Amino acid sequence: MDYKGIITIEAGKRGGQPCIRGMRVTVYDILEYMASGMSVEEILQDFPYLTKEDILASLSYAADREKLMLTVKE
Repeated sequence: MDYKGIITIEAGKRGGQPCIRGMRVTVYDILEYMASGMSVEEILQDFPYLTKEDILASLSYAADREKLMLTVKE
């Protein structure tokens, strides 16, 4: 998934963490919700301003970041 139009990074917002569409919700927030057992549907119910694409973009961003970290370590 192409997350470039969804995941934004602004120096003054949430300490420069990757956020969803310029909001204060970070990729890490989404990952923590999912890791705690929340389903995509539950996240969307709790945060109606998010979309399924936002969540998928967060997962895609995290996967790419992990791949990058593995590449750097090698």
